[in-house]
Amino acid sequence: MRPLRGIALKIGSVLVFIVMASLIKMTAQHVPPGQAVFFRSFFAIPVIVAWLALRRELATGFRAAKPIGHFWRGFVGTLAMGLGFAGLAYLPLPEVTAIGYAAPLLTVVFAAMFLGEDVRIFRISAVVLGLVGVLIVLSPRLSFGVDQTGHREALGAMLVLGGAVFAALAQVFVRKLVQTEKTPAIVFYFSLTASLLSLITLPFGWVIPTMSEALTLIFAGLLGGLGQILLTSSYREADASLVAPFDYVSMIFALLIGYFAFDEVPTMTMLAGAALVITAGILIIWRERQLGLERARGRKAMTP
Repeated sequence: MRPLRGIALKIGSVLVFIVMASLIKMTAQHVPPGQAVFFRSFFAIPVIVAWLALRRELATGFRAAKPIGHFWRGFVGTLAMGLGFAGLAYLPLPEVTAIGYAAPLLTVVFAAMFLGEDVRIFRISAVVLGLVGVLIVLSPRLSFGVDQTGHREALGAMLVLGGAVFAALAQVFVRKLVQTEKTPAIVFYFSLTASLLSLITLPFGWVIPTMSEALTLIFAGLLGGLGQILLTSSYREADASLVAPFDYVSMIFALLIGYFAFDEVPTMTMLAGAALVITAGILIIWRERQLGLERARGRKAMTP
């Protein structure tokens, strides 16, 4: 284990994914979200395959013990990606990032519902705190006014929140997949499934992108593959409980990119809500780490 290297890789993945989202946002007014999902997924595949080849894990990456499990993970993950990309056309980047933080909170709820995981009062309280934060972020967007802008922003908020719901469901499928599948296979087949599923949206308004838009989307796809590699590598180098809190560094990057690239100035309401969501997420991660340490001590005590 090399914790500092793991943290650096995690922060690198967070930065790469935020830059990727900003590139998608640059094209969102003209390019439909389904088409953006295709570029993001399809052009990630060569990067992932090259990485697997360098690690001599191609055989592992192509081996799927439960193909149907990969399909369902890809299906809900594609919906999450498409809804999130659609929301980028309506909302500032930091706000999309803050609402997206609902996903790990909802994962706790869905894991209890569908996987039978034990969720006690501490985590329930943290989830409630985080969801209050999400509602604070959403509150200005759900005050429907008579102007068209207000309706567009409300639609964007609902799209991003829907994306967070499906992202949480995708994590539930991943938790089931890791019992039988290797990480390279999960990474590869998600990109492949998302690429194929996104083609279903072809009859619903795909456009011929300009050269600039095409290059931007291709670069976003390449960054998506790189970000996945950095993320996976970070968990090889350090414990998940150590690197997971660095997900929230994405808010700093989103604020900076939003301000300098899109002239987006965050509101105090958005920042206050985001702070609550981040606090809740860190509390859940801390609690998971404590429970992990307790389980490890228990196993050590039982070892003769």
